[in-house]
Amino acid sequence: MKANELPIINFLQAPNVQFVIPVYQRNYDWTNNECKELLNDIIAVETADRGTHFIGSIVFIHEGAYSTSEVKELVIIDGQQRLTTINILYVALYRFAKDNDMQQEADMLHNMFLVNQYVQQEASKLKLKQTDTNSLAFKAIMNSTENEFGHYSNVIENFNFFKLAITKDSFNNILNGLKRLIFVEISLERGKDDPQRIFESLNSTGLDLSQSDLIRNYILMDLDPKNQHKVFEQIWNPIEENAIDLTKQKSLVSSYIRDYLTLRNKKIPNRGKVYVEFKKLYAVKDEAYHQELENIKSLSSHYKKFINPSSVKEPNIRRELEYISRLEINVAFPFLLQVFEDTENGLITNDELLKVLKLIQTYTWRRFVVGLPTNALNKIFMTLYSEVDTEEYYDSIALALIKKRGSSKFPTDEDLKTALRDKDLYNIKSKNRNYMFELLENFNNREYVDTSNENITIEHIFPQNPNDDWNKDITPDDYFQLKEKYVNTIANLTLSGNNGALSNKSFREKKSMNRQGAEQGYNFSRLWLNDYLKTIDNWDIRNYNERFDLIYNRFLKIWEYPNVTIPTSDNSEAQNIFIAESPTHKKLEYFIFENTKVDEEVISQMYIYVINRLYEKNPQLLLEAKDIFKITRNAEDFRTPQQLDNGYFIESNLDSNSKFSSLKRLLNLFELEDELVIKYEDNVSNDSQNRFSIRREFWKQLLPQIVNTKLFANVSPTKDHWLSSGAGISGVSYTFGITSSYARIELGITSSSKEKNKKYFKNLLSQKDSIENDFGRPLEWEELPEHKMSRIKYELTGVNLFDRAEWDKMSQFLIEYLPKFESALQPAIKKLK
Repeated sequence: MKANELPIINFLQAPNVQFVIPVYQRNYDWTNNECKELLNDIIAVETADRGTHFIGSIVFIHEGAYSTSEVKELVIIDGQQRLTTINILYVALYRFAKDNDMQQEADMLHNMFLVNQYVQQEASKLKLKQTDTNSLAFKAIMNSTENEFGHYSNVIENFNFFKLAITKDSFNNILNGLKRLIFVEISLERGKDDPQRIFESLNSTGLDLSQSDLIRNYILMDLDPKNQHKVFEQIWNPIEENAIDLTKQKSLVSSYIRDYLTLRNKKIPNRGKVYVEFKKLYAVKDEAYHQELENIKSLSSHYKKFINPSSVKEPNIRRELEYISRLEINVAFPFLLQVFEDTENGLITNDELLKVLKLIQTYTWRRFVVGLPTNALNKIFMTLYSEVDTEEYYDSIALALIKKRGSSKFPTDEDLKTALRDKDLYNIKSKNRNYMFELLENFNNREYVDTSNENITIEHIFPQNPNDDWNKDITPDDYFQLKEKYVNTIANLTLSGNNGALSNKSFREKKSMNRQGAEQGYNFSRLWLNDYLKTIDNWDIRNYNERFDLIYNRFLKIWEYPNVTIPTSDNSEAQNIFIAESPTHKKLEYFIFENTKVDEEVISQMYIYVINRLYEKNPQLLLEAKDIFKITRNAEDFRTPQQLDNGYFIESNLDSNSKFSSLKRLLNLFELEDELVIKYEDNVSNDSQNRFSIRREFWKQLLPQIVNTKLFANVSPTKDHWLSSGAGISGVSYTFGITSSYARIELGITSSSKEKNKKYFKNLLSQKDSIENDFGRPLEWEELPEHKMSRIKYELTGVNLFDRAEWDKMSQFLIEYLPKFESALQPAIKKLK
């Protein structure tokens, strides 16, 4: 690395040099605000005769091997916003000189700063080489065709700003001011310097980079130009196109990567640390890393549906996603990414997907009505997919949600009834209010009513400011209750196209109003919400209660409580450690500490994990907590010493209750009382085992018996009905499947690319005869053209996992045919590479 301080004009006017803005750089984002600040500095340094003005650094790599014979290419690593802006300013100065008969100045600006005058190749002519729409915009301002440019561009906007600022009085001041700008030129050598690290340390001026900018640079920066373009076009550009809010024209790539990492790691990254988490996870750029990039790209197509529901073709799914978007249930996106991927792979149908989307709405909407906190939702959806049983997809999700307790609970019908009767549902966010009335009105309606129509407004049946007639029409007690308690509750609200006309009038007038034949009254309404009002003659507490019951029952049908039963053996739920039952004689299923889920059975391992994390947060605070527990560097201070990550020791010979007690006191000390959630393993009696524990037990007895193959050698038993082992090529794996109806050996072709999966499948299918001949039996070949995945399988039917008498038969089938299955397929699989 070489660093020199020099005037910017020396850098820009170097002959036969091209400044290349690589594809991994973020878009040109400077606006008039930054341009105005830069221009003011340029004018001020000249008019105040201050000597020089420092504008920061420009970091570049000289791509010697990739330069043309005519020009030297300098690939800009940092400083492209300033460099592009100064070039735009030079174009504006050139155009001013040209338009004002200042030919000498125009030629000087054009030939010294904007083009390589004597270069023959057109692609090398411009000194500034960009690789996206900015390059077209830059050419437009060079050629005076910016008014014909069909898209919004900061290049053109900033050119127009400079164009207006340049006058005969300011021209020379700006030109001379540019000569006073100095910067630090940092030249890197590929293979010796680490451009990513240098870029991170220097990126402290100009506009802050987003997390997605940093990730894009990390992915692309260390590639040569050819591979940069390839990865940009095939991976990154599709991600950027999918993760843009088309309505607001706002990039949500950072949010998408955060949601992807949440799904991937069961840990929610801090919004400002997404790049750090990404880099930590993918520090080694091996084949698995490149497959992960493919997967990120693949799942971004689902994210596009979440943030742009109008792009979804299937109308029912589009409608439910629009509702989820309207309610801003963004915390569910990590969970939904995998649910939509499962749908694409054929694990669930569109009808089942619809049920899941409605379930999410029901859960969040009921919680809103009841008034439960929203900050609990991110952890709930972070771990929810781990509760999915693909054999009972919807029911397993519903069961996981209705088992929630405390601030995570799924409100029951009774909870909802109590809240609905008293809750102010008028003074809530309009998007929530509109959602509620749209679904209430249109439930089971043959004809859809657009409740968002500006002519339809919310009407108070008992007015907010009632006229004197109301005092005469109902009892004082009813008047008081309606005015003071129920005026803004759901049973006193309806929809009307004539709210202004009905206003604060008596109920009888509101019901029958027909001024000038305009049919303003409830009697003429075609809305379901007004049907009951047509049948009554006054609005009192008795009728209020009757209408409440009608609306409440409709609520229960729209936002229906799941019809699933919690098994008697399945009685534990994730709870904060401060309210959890005693840990005596219990194992964990998992715990969550500070938004990170850890699958762990042993309480002592959780104890060690949390203490290690607390040390990382504040070593001094932990080491000085001597009244809570002992921690020293001397192992001999303890009966059974347990070494921590940092070299300290703690006592491990403690019962679980003592460990819980110490953890609670430490969490109080660190003010992290809400940050440790535990889930006990379900208490299951021998005669009433649930499906998860039965599967785990089956795998546990099967795996040690597998012989004549290395497959599944490093695989552990799980609660799932399937178990997979890699086939030596990314996206292809051998899988066991066990259910109440079959035992199966399968080759799953499940990469993130549907095109690649079908290509692999057809390649293998072309060798069907030889593969089946080697296997000795016919196989089932399922391309599944409507889905992303394909598979080849061999199956034993008529067996039942939940009948232990059949375990030997199922196990022997899997043990006998797995080596044969691998032997027949593996030679063809190797050729896929």
